[in-house]
Amino acid sequence: MPQEIRVFIAIELPDPLKASLLALQGRLKEQAPPRSVRWVQPEGIHLTLKFLGQTPLDQIEGIVKALSSACASLCPFTCTVGGLGCFPNLRRPRVIWVGVQEPTGALSRLQEAIEGACAESGFKRERRAFHPHLTLGRLRDRASADERRAIGEVIQGTEVTSLGTVSAKGISLIRSELRPRGAVYTTLREIELREG
Repeated sequence: MPQEIRVFIAIELPDPLKASLLALQGRLKEQAPPRSVRWVQPEGIHLTLKFLGQTPLDQIEGIVKALSSACASLCPFTCTVGGLGCFPNLRRPRVIWVGVQEPTGALSRLQEAIEGACAESGFKRERRAFHPHLTLGRLRDRASADERRAIGEVIQGTEVTSLGTVSAKGISLIRSELRPRGAVYTTLREIELREG
């Protein structure tokens, strides 16, 4: 049986934005019920475009070729990061996120090109609509209804204007290794978008 690794495709974030996300997490931690949220380490926050999951090592090169072809006709662009919310909603929060805006449609076109390239490589298309976001934290399974309600109120009452920008010049194929102290991420390959 071929060896498999857990992989996803994402745009990596600049350090100043990671620092802003850390500061925002600090503000939210102060108001959230203790130990109700597993906060994502800022170095582990990415703008995820497609989660592939367990993938045979011998498929990686084919995926890279398909992604390179998909990115060949797409130009770099810039996203702004701001706004705070949660999935599925404020009454029953499970995932706390910061929004990502890109008004020209370039981010959506990139994500759709990646979906197509991955489908050609045998991966299922994502059925849910693409909502670009950066995950700040996930509520623990044992969080009570009262704790969830309190977190929803914190999120609703926290105004988050622009935290910074992401200059998307390419995408990364990233390995995620789940360990007891949290996931460890390794960039396997960077694929540039076409310049100009």
